[in-house]
Amino acid sequence: MGRPCARRVSRQSVAQTIVRGVRAGTIGTALLVGLSAAGFQFEELLLGTAVFSAVIGIVLAPLVGEDEHAVDEVPDQPFEIGDMIELEDGTTGFVEDITIRYTKIFTLDNTFLVVPNGTMRERDVTNFSAEDERTRRSIDVLVTYESDIAEARRLVERAARDCDAVIDGGPDIRIGVARYMAGPDCRLHEFGDNGILLRLRYWVKKPYKLAKVQSDVNTRIRERLADADVEMAYPHRHLVFDGTSGVARVDADSGAATQADADRVAGATGSETAAPEGGDTGDEPPESPDRDADEAER
Repeated sequence: MGRPCARRVSRQSVAQTIVRGVRAGTIGTALLVGLSAAGFQFEELLLGTAVFSAVIGIVLAPLVGEDEHAVDEVPDQPFEIGDMIELEDGTTGFVEDITIRYTKIFTLDNTFLVVPNGTMRERDVTNFSAEDERTRRSIDVLVTYESDIAEARRLVERAARDCDAVIDGGPDIRIGVARYMAGPDCRLHEFGDNGILLRLRYWVKKPYKLAKVQSDVNTRIRERLADADVEMAYPHRHLVFDGTSGVARVDADSGAATQADADRVAGATGSETAAPEGGDTGDEPPESPDRDADEAER
């Protein structure tokens, strides 16, 4: 009975609450019928139910008091069970369950995150599955001032269309009262210090693998621009020295000439060191022993 009623409700959290309520009511009714068949009086059953409810109320009063608006918060949640959401701290996942006290999120890291509804209401929540799953993303591309801007824009748009997960065209997508181009659109965003900034906007069919789609688009942009007359810019500095800072002149041939002069000086110094101190160059033959003997007899 509960599930047919739940199918008529669009909000999955409300449908789940209906199923649980019908199930609890069925179990309670069966319990009362069983006790009545066992011989218990209806008045005694009512008295016992009242006492039991009072005890439950006393036990749950401190817990419910922590979130006095918990019951009102559940219907006002900006997401439903099964929606893909992103919290303000970057946590992304799917809503697994919504109760009166907390919301359970199944994160993309394969972990469960349980957030109290009071805290959940105070957070900024991005819902990727609300009404339309198509999600628009943007990528900035910096090219040099010497590049062909028209060609660069055309190549960037074509690179995005090459990805299967990107919507390549069709009817305009309506957001509120405005309509936006469904296909990739690259515009000149601004003139930067290091180049011209192009901004690509494209729509993704499903929001479940946004990081992978962005990586694929970036890869195809790099491949497209590498084969064309478009150069991607990067931060750099050009240093210019004025006349007050001095000029250092460097001659490429002066180094070789200086080395040759040093070799010649070293060779001359070595020759002078090998010569005798008396200035004899070694051209005269040495004296004979017979000449010394003749001089001795004389």
